[in-house]
Amino acid sequence: MSLLSWGKYPKIKNTVFRFEKEEILKPIIKTYRSIIPYGNGRSYGDSALSDIVIHMRPHDYFINFDEQKGLLHVQSGVLLSEILESFVPRGWFLKITPGTKLITVGGAIASDVHGKNHHVEGCFSECVQEFEIMLADGQVTTCSKESTPELFKATCGGMGLTGIILNAKIYLKKINSQFIDQTTIKTKNLKETFDAFEEYKKSPYSVAWIDCLAKGNNIGRCLLMVGDFRDDGQLDYSHQSNLSVPFDFPSITLNSWCVRSFNWLYYKKVKQRVSKQKVDIDTFFYPLDAIQHWNRIYGKKGFTQYQCILPKESSYEGLKEILEIISDSGKGSFLAVLKLYGKANDNYLSFPMEGYSLALDFKMDKGLFELLDKLDKIVLQYTGRIYLTKDVRVNKETFEQGYPQIETFRQYRKDHNMDKKFQSLQSQRVEI
Repeated sequence: MSLLSWGKYPKIKNTVFRFEKEEILKPIIKTYRSIIPYGNGRSYGDSALSDIVIHMRPHDYFINFDEQKGLLHVQSGVLLSEILESFVPRGWFLKITPGTKLITVGGAIASDVHGKNHHVEGCFSECVQEFEIMLADGQVTTCSKESTPELFKATCGGMGLTGIILNAKIYLKKINSQFIDQTTIKTKNLKETFDAFEEYKKSPYSVAWIDCLAKGNNIGRCLLMVGDFRDDGQLDYSHQSNLSVPFDFPSITLNSWCVRSFNWLYYKKVKQRVSKQKVDIDTFFYPLDAIQHWNRIYGKKGFTQYQCILPKESSYEGLKEILEIISDSGKGSFLAVLKLYGKANDNYLSFPMEGYSLALDFKMDKGLFELLDKLDKIVLQYTGRIYLTKDVRVNKETFEQGYPQIETFRQYRKDHNMDKKFQSLQSQRVEI
């Protein structure tokens, strides 16, 4: 059995070990090189692909919950969706959650994921009290900001390159509803979009769908969704996904005409400049999770997501240039997301910085990497960076210019004999 990423590119052969007991894992780590942990396969690129893959999903027990502190102790293979199913009915929610709930807790730490509330709450590492990790020598240590600050900063956002996360204690947040009061703001161009983000920046959650193929005066038009939890006591949360993409679509299905048509219809469906509605947790936070195997719409060759972030002071000009190039290329997608971020944390490879990020999917196609190389140049021009969790092709020089603490990370790995033991296709490509 070989494991793929969610983008289904690249396709490689690997040896897979299912993690079930620590006693089994230790001799594997001591015996093999080029090991990488693999969660639920929702990383878009090659960050969890290697010759030897440790499949962490079977390691999925709930260990303990401290009701007074809201502190949950789980094994690293537990999915965020499993936490929601168990704890939303009890009045608890994840403090930080990305746009999919189908990732493991270990993966959330390794990517230091962020969500629609980064400008308020920061990255996933902010809710992590501590975790246990098996290091390159097979020893298990408890890691926290206070007890092992360097290991913490290297592991949170470190893409699985410091060891195998075994279990973690994370803080949940109290809620009193499974519903969100959502406000949708319809903008006509990028200037209006940025103004709307600033107008609603005090909202705890915000995200914008952006029409990446709009042209001229319509460049950057979007639907900005902001919201917060209701206080109605309705906590009867359950989720059933009945929709599924049954097979890989033919590559020709997802063409520029199709995407432009979808984007036009999606934008036009909202009639008023500002509208309000009540939506549930899954609709607001995880709309794509309602469709199983949605990655199949991109065809057998797969796809990649390009996600970049620019500093706040240069975000408008930089993103305008990026959107113009994407629109002219006709290679944009209907899954284009713009988000506002708060200040960066101290973790060596965490992606967010204070500013705006753009994320969109591209099917694997002729000329795609050349287009993304053009976007890279603009990102570097405006001192931005690329998100490793989504990446499958950025080169070493481009990557490291965006991460000022990269040499600290490299040296830490080398000093603790992690650099030869824990490797992925991605780490080899960008030499981290």
